[in-house]
Amino acid sequence: MAQVKRIYVEKKPGFDVEAIALRQDLKETVGLTGLERLRLINRYDVAGIDDDEYVLSRDTVFAEPPADHVFDETIDLGADARVFAMEYLPGQYDQRADWAAQCIQVITQKNRPEVVSAKVVALYGDISDSQFEAVKSYCINPVEAREASLVKPDTLGMNVQVPPDVPIVKGFGELDKAGREELVAELGLAMSEADLEFCQTYFRDTEKREPTLTEIKVIDTYWSDHCRHTTFLTAVDQVGIDDGRFAAPIRVAYQAYLETRRELYGESPREMCLMDLATIGMKLLKKAGKLNDLEESEENNACSIVVNAVVDGRDEEWLVMFKNETHNHPTEIEPFGGAATCLGGAIRDPLSGRSYVYQAMRVTGSADPRQRLEDTLPGKLPQRKITTGAAAGYSSYGNQIGLATGQVAEIYHPGYVAKRMEIGAVIAATPRANVVRLSPAPGDAVILVGGRTGRDGCGGATGSSKAHTEESLASCGAEVQKGNAPTERKIQRLFRNPQVSRLIKKCNDFGAGGVSVAIGELADGLDIDLDTVPKKYEGLDGTELAISESQERMAVVVAAADAQRFIELAAGENLEATLVARVSGTRRLRMNWRGNAIVNISREFLDTNGVRQHAKVQVKSPSTENDYFHRAVPSGDMEAAWLANLADLNVCSQRGLIERFDSTIGAATILMPFGGRFQATPPEGMAAKLPVSKGETGTATLMTYGANPYLSEWSPFHGAVYAVTEAVAKIVAMGGDPKRARLTLQEYFEKLGQDEVRWGKPFSAVLGALWAQMQLEVAAIGGKDSMSGSFKELDVPPTLVAFAVAPVDAGRVISPEFKNPGNTVVLVSLIRDAAGMPDFAVVNQNFDRISALISEGKVVSARTVRLGGVAAAVSTMAFGNQIGFEFAPAISREMLFRPDHGSILLELAAGKNATEVMSGVEHTVLGVTVKQSLISLQGAAISLEAARQAWEKTLEKVFPTTVEQGSKTAAFKPFGGPTAGSRAKMPVARPRIIIPVFPGTNCEYDSMRAFESVGGTAETLIVRNLSARAIEESVAALAKAIENSQILMLPGGFSAGDEPDGSGKFIAALFHSPRLTEAVMKFLQERDGLILGICNGFQALIKLGLLPYGEIRPLKIDSPTLTFNRIGRHISRMVETRAVSTISPWLAFVQPGDTHSIAVSHGEGRLVAGRDHLERMAANGQIATQYVDAAGNPTMDIRFNPNGSDWAIEGITSPDGRIFGKMGHSERRGDYVAINIPGEKDQRIFEAGVRYFR
Repeated sequence: MAQVKRIYVEKKPGFDVEAIALRQDLKETVGLTGLERLRLINRYDVAGIDDDEYVLSRDTVFAEPPADHVFDETIDLGADARVFAMEYLPGQYDQRADWAAQCIQVITQKNRPEVVSAKVVALYGDISDSQFEAVKSYCINPVEAREASLVKPDTLGMNVQVPPDVPIVKGFGELDKAGREELVAELGLAMSEADLEFCQTYFRDTEKREPTLTEIKVIDTYWSDHCRHTTFLTAVDQVGIDDGRFAAPIRVAYQAYLETRRELYGESPREMCLMDLATIGMKLLKKAGKLNDLEESEENNACSIVVNAVVDGRDEEWLVMFKNETHNHPTEIEPFGGAATCLGGAIRDPLSGRSYVYQAMRVTGSADPRQRLEDTLPGKLPQRKITTGAAAGYSSYGNQIGLATGQVAEIYHPGYVAKRMEIGAVIAATPRANVVRLSPAPGDAVILVGGRTGRDGCGGATGSSKAHTEESLASCGAEVQKGNAPTERKIQRLFRNPQVSRLIKKCNDFGAGGVSVAIGELADGLDIDLDTVPKKYEGLDGTELAISESQERMAVVVAAADAQRFIELAAGENLEATLVARVSGTRRLRMNWRGNAIVNISREFLDTNGVRQHAKVQVKSPSTENDYFHRAVPSGDMEAAWLANLADLNVCSQRGLIERFDSTIGAATILMPFGGRFQATPPEGMAAKLPVSKGETGTATLMTYGANPYLSEWSPFHGAVYAVTEAVAKIVAMGGDPKRARLTLQEYFEKLGQDEVRWGKPFSAVLGALWAQMQLEVAAIGGKDSMSGSFKELDVPPTLVAFAVAPVDAGRVISPEFKNPGNTVVLVSLIRDAAGMPDFAVVNQNFDRISALISEGKVVSARTVRLGGVAAAVSTMAFGNQIGFEFAPAISREMLFRPDHGSILLELAAGKNATEVMSGVEHTVLGVTVKQSLISLQGAAISLEAARQAWEKTLEKVFPTTVEQGSKTAAFKPFGGPTAGSRAKMPVARPRIIIPVFPGTNCEYDSMRAFESVGGTAETLIVRNLSARAIEESVAALAKAIENSQILMLPGGFSAGDEPDGSGKFIAALFHSPRLTEAVMKFLQERDGLILGICNGFQALIKLGLLPYGEIRPLKIDSPTLTFNRIGRHISRMVETRAVSTISPWLAFVQPGDTHSIAVSHGEGRLVAGRDHLERMAANGQIATQYVDAAGNPTMDIRFNPNGSDWAIEGITSPDGRIFGKMGHSERRGDYVAINIPGEKDQRIFEAGVRYFR
């Protein structure tokens, strides 16, 4: 039995950002007014290492001397402390413990040790027993975690019980109705009692046997609403529509739908259903020749269109794929994991289509997150905990995998207290030549690649298909998958390799349903060997192996002859790949476990999707009394009304939420989430260039969304019409062509049952979306439905979110911030009829005209009108560049505040006359932009600063944007010593750059492109660590690569997921190996090599001692370090940096005092150093760059210095300047990147590094 060693690690004062945040949260949210002090300690139990290995790991893996206090075995928390510990439930994925074990293995190069982590919380002050229990309840979500014992265990080994054989469901064929209902309840099945009776008939009459438990569970999963859209495929037998003024267009749309059915299907009988309603628009437009870019295949991974891309002047055919995914139920019960795997699942859909996901959008629905803790519904988590936890989970996954999140929007409505809405939408692309789509043939191999299988996610598909109560929520723990972004990143790299992608005949991701669905859908006949499925741990039974939804797994079909080649290529990317099944010619799904057939079902039976359900629909007429379009506008004092409008929960700024998502990775983001010199104007949607591996492209994509649950609550039909219209209007406002837009829809509704009025809500909504598609001639080519938004008697508001995607020339894209004073601004209003419907003939004319005006350069900014009206639109357009606005005298109060969805504001180019430019388009001249930072109207003068403060204050306590950062700013003059002028002693024509790719690295592509674009030869090297031998081989290969290179580049990312509790530890652990230490020091001392570390690479250089000392050495208590941002979360934005010293060859093209606009994206970028170190670095010229404000002065202001670095330091060098580390992502630049942020973005550091050797 391996000895268990225990270590406690606590952040020192000044570094204890997480403890400070938790203390404040408990005081505000739980009401712990008597809390005086809080200590937060990370506890690790380790087995499988000896004393010497423990010493090596102690201050490298678990802690770092400058930032942490370390306690071996025991810790004295004091007699006055109230103490508890919390840990993940057994079987739940613990990223911190996992990466701690991987880091230790890198040091020892032996078998991976066992590590278990926990958090210890010590509270001090006047805290009652009931308050103490309330704190534990608040901190510990029983779905994923539990209170941990304070006593050290004797062993860390799981007490694994050998699972019994899968049982036969005895007496299944004889169950009566009551017996069937009892079995549904006992097994927690999502299928109906009628479905179970259908199964009885099948097994009794066709198979002539009783089923195994696994078969029932597999069928339940396969037929779940989540997997098979059973609600959307329910036959609609009767449709009734109430009379009423606002119901008239619903009747017209329904008759048009019936006529479309006759045109497409003739008189042949075809049952009506929501799925037909959702897809018939695409069919009609395709028949009319207006959907010629659609890629069609038997694979249905994601929406897919063919786009002609121009790469380095050459035409190439690309596939652009996009997909929206929901994780409403998982996020409701376990916010971090649910939201993280929402994005992970969204990514894997187009990834399974062999395309590279390069941008994401997040649209969510929440109740008011400011709700008091005591108002939390029984059985529910507090709204604030859900919304902040979900934001942390989604952003953590996206930031780690290296995906630019281009837009984040949270919609607030009290109805989402029933169940949160969590949508991730992604867009992906790949050269069409890299995708092969072939039908599987008997004998083909099915390979499982990626992560291992555990209990997480068992029952996720069925759980997401149910309505819930507090009792059902209490038993949902195993339904939530755990994400492992670094593993999915490896799969992305693997599939981006054409040698791999062209081997794949067909692919499915492991989302809902696990093996049973992911592999079960690949071919009609399959023989699956569950014994070969890689497991996270022992003890899983056959049923769990069949339905577990453990994440980051892909199932691919390759020819038998290609299987070994595929497995070898996967191993090269540090991925496990295992042959687990064969395609057969039997048309049966067969699964074997322990040599026994535990599933043997015919394809014909599986593909029935169960008993066809039937429903009736009754559409209620929208109320004339609560007409959404004629709500009262604010009265009284204009300035007060204006500021109150900006502070509205659905109008206010969401900066503190948005800026925790990396928006710039990929060096292709055209529009930053906040634009203008002051980064304060949100764009209409997201825009990015296609992810070309080499060269440059101006071919880009736009993605927008439209949704308003308040409008849909009044009328689901009108809500859907305007959701589609709004999404397309935003495409137009960004410079896109509306006719090239394609839609994907997200429906989110209550559990319908057999209530015909409830059925009327999604029916009328999807009908409304169809009507808008037909009028705009824009097709929905995909979508996702989630039909279980109920909790007891509470229901979510009827919700249809429309996502629009359009290819675009990057040079056409515009942003909404006002560009210059003196420009005329006009409003192109959407005209509605008496029934609240848009005049689509005019809408189409206006959209086409506006698109042309933008293309001609006559419009320089545009923004759609939505909640908050023109008042909110003008304000936010003004914030970005602090350009004021003077309204024309005739503008009415109603026009200012009315939410005219689909209307568009246009800022005309300088000198353009509105009458001439807008000829033929009905418009209103709103006014003119002015130099003064004021909004002037109707006698009121509202300062932009007051407006901005009102706009930003509403969510400040939920998503903070400000924090005390101190005053440690050095205002020293730029370094006056020597500048870089020397060249390498051994010049080469084309220097070689080695870029190691560690588990979690995600900036290697951007870094390679940056070097190769200036004449370097860049090479990546995958650091493999699946075994001790792989580590040894990686160390040897990296040492040799360094020996053969001139530049070592450590790129950004999240090596080891920035765990355990700190960044760069995996890299530091690897480079501390004697062989690599020797290779690096020879590289520097004998071969005149250069080293560059950006973000995560900078963190590693600091933790190796290479910065600021110039050599690998152990850290001391007073060594400079990089630690967590003062605000306690990830920060992503553009910053201004000033060059202070140019002693480094890396800064050969920069002059002291030069400023640049650089992207930052990090959670641990705060440089902390003692005054002695700071003064020494300043005197030596090692402080290379600083964060500066708009006036070019170093600052601690969080708006400009986002992490709170001492002396506003952004980058430092070694004493001789040849090692350069910086937090800003200088590699994230290129044509059309961040066009809504002014400033020079190219520091030319890559060019300088290459030139040094020439």
